[in-house]
Amino acid sequence: MNRRGIIRRLGMAGAFGAGFAETAAAASPSKKSGKAALPAVKMKVGTQHGSTDEILRTLAAFGVNHICSSLPSPRLDESWSVESLLRLRERVESFGIRLEMVPLPLSSSPIARAENPNILLGKSPEREREVDSLCRMIRNASQAGIPAVKYNMSILGVVRTGTTPGRGGAAYSTFVYDQARQEPPLTEAGPVGADAYWERIEWFLQRVIPVAEECKVRMACHPHDPGMPADKGYRGVNTVLGSIDGLKRFVGLHPSAFHGLNFCQGTVTEMLRNPREEIFEVIRWFGSRGKIFNVHFRNIRGGFLNFQETFLDDGDLDMLRVLRVYREIGYDGMLMPDHVPKIAGDSGGLQAFAFSFGYLKALLAAVSAEG
Repeated sequence: MNRRGIIRRLGMAGAFGAGFAETAAAASPSKKSGKAALPAVKMKVGTQHGSTDEILRTLAAFGVNHICSSLPSPRLDESWSVESLLRLRERVESFGIRLEMVPLPLSSSPIARAENPNILLGKSPEREREVDSLCRMIRNASQAGIPAVKYNMSILGVVRTGTTPGRGGAAYSTFVYDQARQEPPLTEAGPVGADAYWERIEWFLQRVIPVAEECKVRMACHPHDPGMPADKGYRGVNTVLGSIDGLKRFVGLHPSAFHGLNFCQGTVTEMLRNPREEIFEVIRWFGSRGKIFNVHFRNIRGGFLNFQETFLDDGDLDMLRVLRVYREIGYDGMLMPDHVPKIAGDSGGLQAFAFSFGYLKALLAAVSAEG
């Protein structure tokens, strides 16, 4: 099927999902008299699908009016100039969509495919040159009126062990640590213990966060996906941003209000042994400190070292209750569906994402109707 046909199918799925909203809102409990007024619902449905005109047109039709763009370029070139970034922002805005964030070329790829590998390899003078380029990107984003950037501090990339059959035969991405084949036993980074990993992260933050603070650009870091056992690691790497304690240490490394998290709710729940009960206090801890800059909104079954990534309504988490906690802490940023299950014939997961957008909009309608 050609791309136009896929987009047409995506639109049909989105209309189906969005149709949940009216029913959800009508079913929501009304505010009880005598209770303190809840904060206004300021959360926004967002995405990181991309920024082509075709995608933007479809998102605008769905009412997904806030995005993170695709990566302008893996290198500091013309795409990262103030003029190019300004054109990007203005083109996105022409669809009635706000460009909230752009990614830096510090992706979730394994270190062998990383755009700027030397920062996490700890290799000088190459890492100094890479950081200088990243700082220029942050400055240019600021001058173009883009308020945030997202990035990863990843050596392993996103590790999974296969798929599990889910609802209707959909494939749920799965990780089971005991089934993971750690081959080769080391990555190109060699052994990286906790102390070495923290040194490289701190070195990076000391150089970029002052620039971000000067430019008023929020730096949103994604956790390590998934967390691994601290005593064993994975392929010689200790994933220091793969635990709640590690993330708490990370946000405490610099006092700046522009230093925080791309809070991947899926990845965070993967760190927990009882996510259906523990996730709420984790959200409160980081949210009450103003450290949640963006949310990857997804659900899982299972927990630490053994999980499946599900549809939003088919996992262990009560996603309506989750949204109530984000509202409670006053979170006002983007909620992005992420890592959708694979459905036969659904090229690129477009229908699965459309379902997620509709379901999320329905949840927000229900929370808003609560007063």
